[in-house]
Parts: sequence; structure tokens; C-alpha cells
Amino acid sequence: MSLEASIAANRFGLGASPGEIARIGAHPREWLLAQIAAAEQPVAAEGEAFSTGAQAIDELTAYRQQRRAIKQSADPQELKTFLQQQRQILIREMSARFDLGFTTDRPFAERLVWFWGNHFTISTQNAGTASLAGAYEREAIRPHIAGRFEDMLLAVATHPAMLVYLNNAQSIGPDSRAGQIAHRGLNENFGRELMELYSLGVDGGYNQADVVALANILTGWSVDNPRGEMGGRFRLSSFVRGGEETRADPGVSSGFRYYPARHEPGAVVLRGKSYPDGFAGGRAAIRDLAHDPATARFIARKFAVHFIADTPPPASVAQLEKIFRDTGGDLKALASAVVEDSAAWAPSTGKMRTPVEYVTATYRALNLPQQQNTQRQIQGAMQACRLMGQFPMAAPSPKGWSDQSQDWSGPDAVLARIAWARQLGTRLPQMFTSVQVARLGEDVLDARLDQATRAAVAGAASGREALALLFSSPEFQRR
Repeated sequence: MSLEASIAANRFGLGASPGEIARIGAHPREWLLAQIAAAEQPVAAEGEAFSTGAQAIDELTAYRQQRRAIKQSADPQELKTFLQQQRQILIREMSARFDLGFTTDRPFAERLVWFWGNHFTISTQNAGTASLAGAYEREAIRPHIAGRFEDMLLAVATHPAMLVYLNNAQSIGPDSRAGQIAHRGLNENFGRELMELYSLGVDGGYNQADVVALANILTGWSVDNPRGEMGGRFRLSSFVRGGEETRADPGVSSGFRYYPARHEPGAVVLRGKSYPDGFAGGRAAIRDLAHDPATARFIARKFAVHFIADTPPPASVAQLEKIFRDTGGDLKALASAVVEDSAAWAPSTGKMRTPVEYVTATYRALNLPQQQNTQRQIQGAMQACRLMGQFPMAAPSPKGWSDQSQDWSGPDAVLARIAWARQLGTRLPQMFTSVQVARLGEDVLDARLDQATRAAVAGAASGREALALLFSSPEFQRR
């Protein structure tokens, strides 16, 4: 059973901490299933507090307004200072997120957060989302990992971070009252990605006309911003007070508001079905996308790729698709099904850890961060991930970070990990002998640790060299 306990901690979890495999013992499936519930929330550092999505909108509005004002002045230092403040918000949020990954005793739940957060990607490469990214994950992802896909999809689709990232906050129906005055029109980004990346998949049975139709249905879905419209040359302040109150829908995210004056009027036909005018039409479209058979197929395969293999067995995908479809998108049932799938417990280690997974597994193995210089240690981990080419909520496109091993296992990528493992060993106090490191490897990898790696680590010239060998090993770099 030690092999399955190791798989539970490393493939489904975030990497074993010392003693974790022993604690899992002979009941790895039960250990995983017990974790499937709403995820923990990252904890802000002492004396700090995180903003909600609604509160963060004020930060973003200030950014937009200050950017316009400073463009008219001769001194750009004020803008630089403001952008640094926005960056510090993101750093505080991400620092708490990394720390939770290092220390949680519910690592499977946290991995589910990472999966769904990457599926519903927003990216801080869009500077406007910096102050919204943490709230987005806390409000739209973490509460729903064991709930219904429909609820998560609605929370995502109405969160200010997503509306800003994919430009729907500025999308205006061409024939709406606002559109006729502003002569600004439709933005198709949100409608396209909502079908292609978040629900139906690229082969889900829709065309460009459907993209335009969904974009029209979602006009007026924007942010609750009493200061005025988010960005652009035309401020729709005269229409802000006309926003309909939608918070009565318990699934709508903090900071969302529907503006009828910006909504393209009239019923719209999407994929052969007519949707009514107003917020109700968009709500119904979200519901139908969540329950479409193409969505079940798309999500099932993506889930299997993440937890089983880059090319998962068709039978596994089919079973996950059936579970998703038959339960109406019950994500707890989906997660439970992959835990019960024998293919997910194959001893092969085909999945390459991404940089964030790799650094997190290393910190968990070493029980980092330690009590002294905690923030400095977390900042070091964050910087290491950046240097290895990945950072949470900073993907280069709405597709998110790749889940294919080949994209993380190139020669340069592996060399970067080896270099970091060596640097980490030199920076740590002389905590271990090579024999102790070999025992640590047996503790956190157990039966997955290759005999040749055991011998190399135990025979290393120093504890620091042994640590570098352990964390550079193929067994540790893969899950």
C-alpha cells in the first residue's frame, strides 16, 4: 500500500511532506475523498486584509482614472508608484496562496483549486487584473470545487476579474441605447472563450455566428462601478445608475452588475435556441452551456489529462464524461470518480510537474518555510517559479498553462530545475547528511524512489549535494 499512498500524496496531492505517506497508510482513496469539499482560503499576513472583487474594482477604476490624468502631466512618477502598489497587492495575494500550498493538510483540494483556476484562466499579464486576481480565485473558484459546474461557471462569468480580462466590461450592444450614443460596439472575446475554453471546447459544435450571438447575449454584463464605465474614451456614467440589481441570484459574484442600457435589445438565437432579452437570457445561456453534452466531454478529457496521463485511456474519459453528464456537472462526483479510477493509480510517473508544482513539492518535502524569514523564503519560491517559466494567474493566453509534460520537460527547463535544486542546497543550513537525505527521499517518495537514485543520494559527498540529487531526480520531477 505504500506505493498507492505515495501516488496519493504526489499525483493527487502537491508532494508529500515528511510523515505524510505514513499518515495516509493503507487508505489512500479514503484520504483523498475526505478532502473533496470547498477549499481553504489563503490567510493574509498579520495586519493585512484581502479585498473582495467589489472592493478591488475601486482600485482598478483608480488605476484607469489615474492613468488618464497622468498622461496629461509631465511627471510619470505618480503612475509608476501606483503600478508598484498594484503589484504589491498581487504579491501579497500570491504569497498567501503559495504558503497555503506549502502547508495545507488538504493538498488534493488545493490541487483541484489549481486545476479549475487554470481552466478558467485570467492573467495578470493584463495589468488591470492585478488587484482582482486573488479575489477571483477566492470567490469564483475555491467555494465551488466540490459544487456544481454550472455554479462555478456563473461565478466565473460574473466576476469582475474575468469581465475585465476578456473585455466584457466594455462590451456594448451596437443597437443598445449606450451603443447608439457612444458608437462603440461589441467585443467578442468573452463569448468566444466562454464556449471554446471554458465549456464546449473547440470542437463543441458552434460557429462564428454563435460567438457573435453569445457576445450579444452577454452585453451589459459588467462591473458594479459607480464612478463610471471601465476605461476607454467614453464614460457611460449616465447609464451606471440604470444597472439592474442581480445580487439576488446567489451565484452572481461580488462586484458584478447588469446594465440594460448597454445590452443589445431583443431575443437572440444561439446554437438553434432563442434566448430572451435581458439578464435572464444570459443566465439561461450559461446554464445550457454548463449542461451541454459537449461540455461534459471536454471537461472529462481535460480532467483525465491532468490526473491520469497526457493521453488518458478512452475508457477513463468516457466514465468521467458519463459521471459529469449524469450528475448534472457535480464536481465532487467528478473528483471522486477519478480517485476511484484504477488507471489513475498506475505506477508509471508520466506527468511532469509544472514549475509551481515542482517548487511546492520541494518546499513540502523540506517543511519550508521555516519560522524565521518566512516571507523571504516564500518570495524565493515565487521567484524560482518565474525563472522556470510559470507563475499562477499569469499565463500568456486565456488557454492557461499547458498540462502536457512535453511543454515542461525540455532540456533548458530541466537544467533550470537542476540549477535551482543546487542553489537551494547551498542556501539551506547544513541540516542533513547524505544518509539523512536518502531517508528523506524514502519518506516523501517511498516506493516511487528508484534504487539507483537512493544509492546516488546516499553516496553524495555532502548533504547539500544529496539534496540537489534528490530534487533533480526523475522521480521527484514527475508525479
